[in-house]
Amino acid sequence: MSDDPETPQHRINVKLERLELALRASNEGIWDWQTDEPAIFYSRRILEFLECGKDRAPNLFLPPYESIFPEEREAFARAVTQALQDGGPETLAVDARVRTGGGDWRWLRIRGTVVRHRSGKAVRIAGSMINISRRKAAEAQVEEERFLLRQLIDHVPLQIYFKDLESRFTMANQRMAEWIGFKKGSELTGKHDQDFFDYDHWKPAEDDEQRIIQTGTAMIDQLEHETRRQGEETWVITSKFPWRDRQGLIKGTFGVSSDVTKLVKAEREATDLAAQLQQKNEAYEEELMLAREIQQALASEGFPEGTASNQSHVSFGARYIPISGLAGDFFEVMKISDDCFGVLICDVMGHGVRSALIVAMLRGLLEKQRAQTHEPGLFLQGLNDGLAAILERAGTTMFATAFFGIIDLSAGTFKYACGGHPGPIIAGRNGVHQIACERSEKGPGLGLIRGANYPTHELALSQIDRMVLFTDGVLEAENQSGEPFFENRLMEIIGKQSGEPLETLLDGILSSVLAFSDGQHFDDDVCLLGIEVTRNH
Repeated sequence: MSDDPETPQHRINVKLERLELALRASNEGIWDWQTDEPAIFYSRRILEFLECGKDRAPNLFLPPYESIFPEEREAFARAVTQALQDGGPETLAVDARVRTGGGDWRWLRIRGTVVRHRSGKAVRIAGSMINISRRKAAEAQVEEERFLLRQLIDHVPLQIYFKDLESRFTMANQRMAEWIGFKKGSELTGKHDQDFFDYDHWKPAEDDEQRIIQTGTAMIDQLEHETRRQGEETWVITSKFPWRDRQGLIKGTFGVSSDVTKLVKAEREATDLAAQLQQKNEAYEEELMLAREIQQALASEGFPEGTASNQSHVSFGARYIPISGLAGDFFEVMKISDDCFGVLICDVMGHGVRSALIVAMLRGLLEKQRAQTHEPGLFLQGLNDGLAAILERAGTTMFATAFFGIIDLSAGTFKYACGGHPGPIIAGRNGVHQIACERSEKGPGLGLIRGANYPTHELALSQIDRMVLFTDGVLEAENQSGEPFFENRLMEIIGKQSGEPLETLLDGILSSVLAFSDGQHFDDDVCLLGIEVTRNH
């Protein structure tokens, strides 16, 4: 009986069923080629990869390999030829881009087992294929990011290096290689400071690195006197840090050094040099403090209020929490006329000085765009074009998301446009909902594409009792499970506290986000702008 679990046929059926389930779970297809025949068998999954039916499916393993991407064709042909050679390898393994029936190129991972006659001749090859296009695209992106990072590291005027637990170089940038006397950083791999410096330098340097490895405490801005084996003396300012893997385990140290030889020799005494460096650091801190104070002052300015002839009234409230000294979030409430107000909220990519500079640029561009405040789409378009032009001249890539709206009490309208920013939450007669959340309602982030369009939309002001504009620092707070806060929780809070004063609502949002957050703190800058519209009926 074939259904008897003890029969060979039943066991074969079970194995085939398991194989089919395994292939389906892994998204792989199978192929089988009798090498003396031009035809080849492809499973349905492979035919889906190739986007063609059985009658049109090419045998990828036959010359001239026209279905293989030209740049991979030579390697593909070599792998197939080797597999077909008498006494060749037992497996075929190759990754290649294959042209589909639709004319696109798709990366396939091709694996096969070669069946040979006792003479060694390949008579059959069978195996599997899987679509790896997404993985290849991700690998290409990672490789490009690594290339860009490596370019940055090699061109900064600092010596940058990584060392293992035995204080031997594992990586060094171009500047470090040239500092030691090599042409390339790879020539330093495996070498120790004692290969280049006298004992009086390499031993204290090694001691510092071992202390960092043992304690996990960084060494910041230490003046080091380097004596080369050739007798040359140099001075560097060095900072060293523990090098940790993703699990937080220390793998060694990494350091950044800056050549201060000329300065030391000119001053002759290290104490004078240290005093000068301290003064520079203090001046830098003062400048940062001034910048922080300016940002805080701009964020804490009072808000205008307005009442129209129809007795509609608008008022504002805000909360601004930068997570570092200089923030990339900001908001602006502009009084256009006695009964018309513009509201803007922006979130600049990243943090720190670079983001703060973009904020300053955008604030400057705001003044130029005041003539366009009547049309939100044109207003954002002007900000975008101005920022894109500045960034192009600077040769850098940055961007900012933004939302701009116009509250017109007399006309009873709210016009708005969005540049890649999370849409505001509105509470009113239609309940609590989010606007500008569809792709059709948004343009790209500011500074990315010069000439980009930003569609303008309009709501009746009668639909709005309250509106909360926010940056993604609110949404990205995560709980212990790694789940973000997201808009639905924000809408729930706004709905529940509809009867509370606006200031109480804003405080309640911050408290709820912090209570939700795993670390009880914000991981990104937070900016909230609340708007309340009241009417005397």
